[in-house]
Amino acid sequence: MKSAVLYAHPVETDGLSLQGDMLYRALKKNGEEVMPCHWRSDVQKEWLYKTFRPDVAIGVGFWGYAPELILHPQKFGITPVPWLVADGWVANYHDLIGGLPLAFVTSDWVRQTYARDGVDTKNFAVAHIGVEPDFFRPISKSDPRVSHIRKMLGVAEDEKMILTVGGDVTSKGAQEVFRALAKIDREFAKWKYVCKSWEEENERDHSDEEVELIEELGLDRKKIVFAAGSYSREFMPFLLNAADIYAAPSRLEGYGMIQVEAQACGIPVVSIDAMGPKETIVHGKTGFLARVAETVDLESEIIYPDMGFKKQGRIVFDEPKTFAYRADVDELAEYLFLLLTNTERRAEMGRLARERAVQNFDYRKLAAQMTATIKDRLQLS
Repeated sequence: MKSAVLYAHPVETDGLSLQGDMLYRALKKNGEEVMPCHWRSDVQKEWLYKTFRPDVAIGVGFWGYAPELILHPQKFGITPVPWLVADGWVANYHDLIGGLPLAFVTSDWVRQTYARDGVDTKNFAVAHIGVEPDFFRPISKSDPRVSHIRKMLGVAEDEKMILTVGGDVTSKGAQEVFRALAKIDREFAKWKYVCKSWEEENERDHSDEEVELIEELGLDRKKIVFAAGSYSREFMPFLLNAADIYAAPSRLEGYGMIQVEAQACGIPVVSIDAMGPKETIVHGKTGFLARVAETVDLESEIIYPDMGFKKQGRIVFDEPKTFAYRADVDELAEYLFLLLTNTERRAEMGRLARERAVQNFDYRKLAAQMTATIKDRLQLS
């Protein structure tokens, strides 16, 4: 079987590009015939379809990429097999996606979202995003590459470091973590919370409300470190290993690739009992899942031409749709306090997290499973 993998290639540092590149490299390591191509490069895609002649085009993206990932390959007689994420709701291309012989989704929650919004998911298959266990691996905090990161971030030797990483950290649940830390700060004060986002503080989404909340809660601003910028894939294992706890009770998380990477590094994760994290974290063993305290439900939403519609308008839903979640702050406080104060429990959960990541999320194993599913469903050899 020949495969073309459509994603942002050459690889970029965003999640979709890393997801596609990991699949491409895993297929290649597994001995499959595969070629990568940027999902937007119509010229290169046409050349690839006519010269390499793949059996399938595996396209990484969300429903809004349907013209590039589905319609374009079909134009050249290539079977599209999209690998889809979800971004809150599915506004368009329902019949196109539902009519495919096979579509992958990154979690069962993503599948449920497509089904909720009217897509026929009978031919959907869940394919989790993998992790490279030899790359994302435990590294001692005494390693100078790790200890220097902690020093740069102002984490003292007797302090525990909590880490959250995201395009913006509020969407990853940082404001809920602020509230949780305020509840335990008097009982355990030796912590630093590092919030790594893409943008600088004055450009960061939710920056003003984050700062206002920190002041309202009476937290010491020096104990919360905002780090910004684009960090390379090669740097991330060292940053993750600098942390004692990875915290991401995300408000919207279809999968949570970095949460799996943290577990592969032997770092226990505190997340939310909803969406993708329910499928990657074992509560009480590899991390903790705080219950959902509330949801954000909308009765309508705006649509735009770049969603595949002729003009801008508004869709009113038959019933409200859940667009985001909020984790229970009391449970977050309980789990953070336990991990901050119990060295043995933290180490044991990190060990189990690493063990499970290697066993269940090795990118080569998951790519092999995807290959087997494609061959079986599409009757390819």
